[in-house]
Amino acid sequence: MSEQFNLDAYQRTLDTQVLQHDAHGLVLADTLCYPLGGGQPGDRATLTLADGRQLAVHDTRRDKESRRIVHQFDADAPLLAPGTPLTLTLDWARRYRHMRVHTCLHLLSVVIKAGVTGGNLSADGGRLDFDLPEGMQLEPQAIEQALNELIARDLPVSVKMTSGAALQAQPELIKTMSVTPPLHLPEIRLIEIDGVDLQPCGGTHVARTGEIGRVLVKKIESKGARNKRVVIALAD
Repeated sequence: MSEQFNLDAYQRTLDTQVLQHDAHGLVLADTLCYPLGGGQPGDRATLTLADGRQLAVHDTRRDKESRRIVHQFDADAPLLAPGTPLTLTLDWARRYRHMRVHTCLHLLSVVIKAGVTGGNLSADGGRLDFDLPEGMQLEPQAIEQALNELIARDLPVSVKMTSGAALQAQPELIKTMSVTPPLHLPEIRLIEIDGVDLQPCGGTHVARTGEIGRVLVKKIESKGARNKRVVIALAD
């Protein structure tokens, strides 16, 4: 299976075919759909068959055993035979908002220099949880201003690849304390925001920070003696 979202996060339609379809979901030869993971939701899409029928993909997951991407439908969706040709059309409006929020969360980890203990995002906004050094205080207005200044710089965002061994030699690149990247793999994907950030990430991102648009810091919550949750939202 070719995972086209890793090659071009902006591709919206794809001609592909069915590999397998059963009660667990549909596996395609190639897909644009990002599967739930790393705090980013699974994509939604529409599949159009040669006769014009359409099926709605309401979620996308990665099978833990086979590692294949499984597209999920309503229970009453008809089963499709292997080899059935179809066109996949991504729910682009939703995906693009995920991309904007995800890149913004990387910038948030630049503004707040502390270990990340968790995170999540949606089409409206997202949050990161930080393990703060003793005495460190968070000011919402200062964080919001710093985020929007980085966004306004319209910095290029790009993908780089490294090895697990090389990443182990640069532990400072791993900001998440709760999840360790798969260091046993020969290739690990890095997201670079030019001049300000480099960290491992398998999610989808915008090409430049200016695409994020203005963001708001909605609230800061205490989740323990040292753990603080910062919630951000897209302004539009």
